[in-house]
Amino acid sequence: MLRRNIRLRREYLYRKSLEGKERLLYEKKRKIKEALEEGKPIPTELRNEEAALRQEIDLEDNYTSIPKTHIDDEYANATVRDPKILLTTSRDPSAPLIQFVKELKFVFPNAERMNRGGQVISEIIESCRAHEFTDVILVHEHRGIPDGLIISHLPFGPTAYFGLLNVVTRHDIKDKKAIGTMPEAYPHLILDNFKTKLGERTANILKHLFPVPKPDTKRIVTFANRSDYISFRHHIYEKPGGPKSVELKEIGPRFELRLYQVKLGTMEQSEAQIEWVIRPYMNTTKKRSFIGNEPEPDDKRKRNKD
Repeated sequence: MLRRNIRLRREYLYRKSLEGKERLLYEKKRKIKEALEEGKPIPTELRNEEAALRQEIDLEDNYTSIPKTHIDDEYANATVRDPKILLTTSRDPSAPLIQFVKELKFVFPNAERMNRGGQVISEIIESCRAHEFTDVILVHEHRGIPDGLIISHLPFGPTAYFGLLNVVTRHDIKDKKAIGTMPEAYPHLILDNFKTKLGERTANILKHLFPVPKPDTKRIVTFANRSDYISFRHHIYEKPGGPKSVELKEIGPRFELRLYQVKLGTMEQSEAQIEWVIRPYMNTTKKRSFIGNEPEPDDKRKRNKD
């Protein structure tokens, strides 16, 4: 099993290394297609390759003409079967962390919670691969306060590392009648302000943790990005006065996520390539947003309205 996983990982990395060549070949074919459709002469730099490229163009269809990326390999089976998630914690978890992970089990459909015990990460990942889990979520804490969340997609990655802030669990809310019970229906997803390339990558990692919901489900999960802080909110909606009146009811938990690293590999692979990581100098770039568009200041909005 170990040798097979190593071989599959090498094949995946080899396919990824070919992406640049495939993209270059795609651009050449696109220029030739445009020249033929518009009746223009073939570009000078492509005239020596024209015959071979035109032969390849004639053999392509709508599926094979578009170059695929390593992201397509990572989530190739995402639409075929529902995600299956393993939730676990750091070693010797505190009571607040255990409570938070119990609530996360209901947030993510088809999730299973496991007591970490003395198991190491490599053993957990291998066991999850053998039992066809699609993702592993590991939650960390500092002095009883959850402060980190790692999402590792199986079998080959990617792995996203988030900081956890402002965690408020259902257990912390005293008025239990105000929040009600948590439904187990598959939720609708709202992904707001994931505009950049890194934002699309982050949204892709988050959305594949949830299966496709039924159209009439009343459960809503929101990931809203503001200044690279992703707010998680969990609601159900009701229509007490008919279809034109909608009331939202928050059912918790709530927290903020701050992405600080994306790795092209699974959690236990220390040698895996780092796709993106926040650097110390990035903390001073207050005017720049890496995941989405930076909201305009209030005074600028007023000037635009005037």
